Amino acid sequence: MTQLNPLLTPPQLPAFSDIQAQDIEPAITQVIAENLQAIDQLTQQTEPFTWANLVLPLENLEDRLSKIWSPISHLNSVVNAPKLRQAYNACLPKLAQYSSKVGQNQALFKAYLALHKSKEFTKLSEPQQKVITDALQDFELAGIALEGKAQQQFVALNQKMSQLQSQFSDNLLDATDHWYQHFTTQDALAGLPEHALHTAKAMAKQKNQTGWCLGLDFPSYQAVMTYANDRELREQFYTAYVTRSSDQGPHPKQWDNSQLMSELLQLRQQQAKLLGFGNYAEYSLATKMAQSPQQVLDFLTNLADKAKPLAEQEFAELQKFAQQQGIEQLQAWDIAYYSEKLQQQKYTLSQEALRPYFPVPKVLSGLFEVVHRLYGITVTVREEIPTWDPAVKFYEIYDQQQQLRGQFYLDLYARPHKRGGAWMDECRVRRQLDDGQLQTPVAYIICNFGQAIADQPALLTHDEVITLFHEFGHGLHHLLTKMDYAAISGINGVPWDAVELPSQFMENWAWEHEALQLISGHFETGEPLPKAMLDQLKAAKNFQSALFMMRQLELALFDFQLHTQAILAPNTGIQAILDEVRQRFSVIPVPQYNRFQHSFGHIFAGGYAAGYYSYLWAELLACDAYSRFTEEGIFNQKIGHAFLTHILEQGGSKAPSELFYQFRGRAPSIEPLLKQYGLD
Repeated sequence: MTQLNPLLTPPQLPAFSDIQAQDIEPAITQVIAENLQAIDQLTQQTEPFTWANLVLPLENLEDRLSKIWSPISHLNSVVNAPKLRQAYNACLPKLAQYSSKVGQNQALFKAYLALHKSKEFTKLSEPQQKVITDALQDFELAGIALEGKAQQQFVALNQKMSQLQSQFSDNLLDATDHWYQHFTTQDALAGLPEHALHTAKAMAKQKNQTGWCLGLDFPSYQAVMTYANDRELREQFYTAYVTRSSDQGPHPKQWDNSQLMSELLQLRQQQAKLLGFGNYAEYSLATKMAQSPQQVLDFLTNLADKAKPLAEQEFAELQKFAQQQGIEQLQAWDIAYYSEKLQQQKYTLSQEALRPYFPVPKVLSGLFEVVHRLYGITVTVREEIPTWDPAVKFYEIYDQQQQLRGQFYLDLYARPHKRGGAWMDECRVRRQLDDGQLQTPVAYIICNFGQAIADQPALLTHDEVITLFHEFGHGLHHLLTKMDYAAISGINGVPWDAVELPSQFMENWAWEHEALQLISGHFETGEPLPKAMLDQLKAAKNFQSALFMMRQLELALFDFQLHTQAILAPNTGIQAILDEVRQRFSVIPVPQYNRFQHSFGHIFAGGYAAGYYSYLWAELLACDAYSRFTEEGIFNQKIGHAFLTHILEQGGSKAPSELFYQFRGRAPSIEPLLKQYGLD
C-alpha cells in the first residue's frame, strides 16, 4: 500500500516539523498535475461561466498549491539546509512552467473573457469584477497572445529566471555565512558595545573556538562599522561585505553572481520584448501606479535635485568632523563610525545608549497597544503553536467584536542559515470558502536582530524598532483585509509602488512621544525613555536625512536605468550603469572594488525589479496620510478607523489613488515627504 505524501493534505497551520525534503518535489509535481487536469475540466463545462463554476474553483486550486508551497519556500529562507535547498530549487522550474501554462491557457482565457462579457458580470460586486479584470490583464502579461515558438520561449524564460533568482539568493547566503573573523584577544574589538561582544563570544562557541568570532550577518557587520575603533578592521569587514558574491574581495569565486545577473537582465528584456514592450521597465509599470518610465525618472530626479545640495552639506560637515579627529580623507568604512560620533557630539545621542530602553518584550507590548489604540484590535500570543525555531512566536489578532481577524508568526532574530534582511510574507490568505466559511489570513513577519544575551532580554536600537514597525505595517495590510477573494485580499492585487504605504506609514509611531512611552522601558528599571533622550532622538531625526535620501535615490535610479536597456557584458555593463548613476547622484565616495549590486537581492531575487523606486513613491503617500494624524491627533480613533476601512481593509479591490483620495479627501501631496526629510 502506497503511503500518502503528508504534504498533499496541508493542515490549517503548517506542520513545519513534518516537512521532509524527500516529500517536497513529489508533492509539488502531483498537485501541479492535478491542478492542470482540474483546469481542463473547468474550461470544458457546457454551462455558462459564472463566478461559482469558474473563478471560485480556480481559486481553490491555487489556494491548495499555495498552502503546500508557502511553508516550503518560507523554510528555505529561514532554516536553509542543503537537502531542503535542493528540493526547493528542483521545484522552481516546475512552478514557473505551471504558472506559464495557466497564464497561456487559451481555453481558460476565453472562459474569463466570456464571463467578463456576460450579464452575470454586471451582477457581481465591484471587488469580484476587479478580480476578473485583473485576471484578464494577467493573461495578457503572461503571453496569452503569443503563439508557437514565441509562447514556448516565454515559458522557457520564466523557468530560467526563477532558477537564476534562487541561485542569486543561495550564492549570497553562502558567501555571507562563509566569511568570518576569529579574535583571540578583546583588544582588537575595542569600541564594540557589550551586546556585540556577547554575540561574538556566542558565535565563537558555536564554531567550537575560544575567544570571539564576528561574521557578515547584519547585526555583527553593523556593530563593527559603527563602533570598532580599529580602522583597518572596519576596512576589512567593509571589503568583505560589499564584495559578497562577486569577482572581488576574499570570497570563493563559485558564489560570484556576475554572470547570472547579466543573464537575468537579458532574459527580462527578452520577455518584455516578446510582449511588445520597449524594455522591462515598461513591462514592470503595466501593473503599477506610475504611468510611464519618464514619470518615474522625473519623480526621482526631482527629489534628487532637492536633496543633493543638502546631502553635500551633510557630507562636508562629516568630512570636517573626521579631519578634526585626524582623518584627512573619509573612506567608505569611516562613514558609519564618524557619523555615529558626530551624532553623539551634536545631540549627545547614541543608538547604543538607547538600546537598554527597547527590550523586545516591552517594544512588542507597546506596538500591540499602539495598534489597539489606532484600530481597536487586540494581539494575543499562542504559546502552544509549533514553529520552526524555539525563538519564534505565534500571535492572533482580534477586532472589537472579538472576531479573529488574522494570525502571524514572528521571527525576530538573526541566526546561521537564515536569509538576511526583514520582510513579511503570506502563509495563508483571507478568502471565503465554498461552504461560506471564512479562511482567516496568516503571515510570516521576519527580522534579523541580535539575540538575547546572558540574563537580559534582546535589546533593540531605535533603528531596529523602526524596522519592526515597518514589517508589522505590512503584516497589518495582509491580516486586516476584509476582501474575501484571494486575488485582491491583503497585499494581493495592490500595485507594487503602493504596497509600501502601510509599512512606511506605521514607522511614524516609533517617533511619537505618546507611542514611545508605550514601547520603551529600561530592561532593568522599567523606566520609559527619559524626556531628555526623547528630545535628543527627535532632534536627531533628520540627522543626515538628505544623505539617506540620496542613497535611496541612487539605488532606485540604478535599478530603473538597468531595466530600461539590455546588458551585454557580464559585469562591466552593469558596473558602468551604476558608475554613471553614482557620478551624477552619489555624494559619498565608493571604492572601485565595491560590488554592492551583487547582493542587491531586492531587484535580482525579489519583486522589486524596475520597482525599487516604490519605496520613495509609497513614502510620499505614507507621509501625506500620516500628516492627517499630525493635524488631528496621532491616536485619533476616528482617523484610525478611516485608515483601517479605506486602506488596510480594502486590499487590492480598488486603485490606490482612489483609496488614498477616499482617506485623505484629496490627491497626494509631496510637501509632507519634503517636510519629513527636512527638504521643505
